[in-house]
Amino acid sequence: MAVSLENKVAFLRKKQSYPDKPKDIEVVETHMSWVFITTDFVYKLKKPVKINSLDYSTLPKRDKYCNAEVTLNRRLAPNVYLGVIPITLDRTGKLMLQGDGEVVEWLVKMRRLPIICMLDYKIQTHNVRKTDVVNIIDVLVKFYEEVDKIKLTAFDYCLRFKKAILSNSKELLYPRYQLPGSVIESIISDQLDFVFRYSELLAQRADANKIVDAHGDLRPEHICLSNTPTIIDCLEFSKELRTLDPVDELSFLSLECERLGNPLVANLVLDIYSRKTHDTPPLALINFYKSHRACKRAKVAIRHLNDNLSPNQTNKWIQRSNDYLDIASKYTRGLNPKR
Repeated sequence: MAVSLENKVAFLRKKQSYPDKPKDIEVVETHMSWVFITTDFVYKLKKPVKINSLDYSTLPKRDKYCNAEVTLNRRLAPNVYLGVIPITLDRTGKLMLQGDGEVVEWLVKMRRLPIICMLDYKIQTHNVRKTDVVNIIDVLVKFYEEVDKIKLTAFDYCLRFKKAILSNSKELLYPRYQLPGSVIESIISDQLDFVFRYSELLAQRADANKIVDAHGDLRPEHICLSNTPTIIDCLEFSKELRTLDPVDELSFLSLECERLGNPLVANLVLDIYSRKTHDTPPLALINFYKSHRACKRAKVAIRHLNDNLSPNQTNKWIQRSNDYLDIASKYTRGLNPKR
């Protein structure tokens, strides 16, 4: 018997649907998921969507990616990801969590983390210490040493960026988004010029076997500053998008800390990493990584206009996309290694 997404969401909104009978349920909708936050746990339902490299369109695929999410995230959050559980439908048409009937949906179940311990919250409340950043980098350095290394030729690594830059350009310049075309074209031109003229800086990273199966979405809101930092929400649906230079990934984290208003933490991220690993790529390469990442985030932000949004929400995402373009433009000015 088919059960609509609307009925699944309605079921998960009800307190009596959960075995722990929570007092309240917070519901968050994203592009890809519905997230249900109870007193102690978080339940994530993947939407049946297919967007670019993401395909959750069928129940078997959602099962596959729920299990991948748990497996991959246990690398950096071993005590948070509790497993994959079913929504079932019995013969009377009653939905249950982990019942004996037909499986109609799969959910990722997680322990709830305290918001006051998340890095984005601590940045916004001016409560981040240098030791917090040191602890984060300690965890990540160990992670990057242990994860799979991805062998890419210098040519293939450079080609990845050329394709991604052109893809960003195509989407950001959609007329309906009404983003500043001249700004975008200038950023894209400078990024492509960097890949062409200074490809040896990218090639050195590939040749040195620096590329790894990384986290893929290393933002402050995904980092919990518990006794040992816990990092959640790894990008599970595309290994290609997780295939990164650690300096690229940390440049993104640095950029996001800066955007939230803490340039000191932003600078510490890469400085501490370099001191601990003796990996000191040139500033021009870091600026390129930041510029490229900012364009990707501008693209992700402006995609929200494809949803049914209120005017206030529409303005929010347009502003967010323009903020990222300003950041991208700032870092393109530092792409010439000779400057």
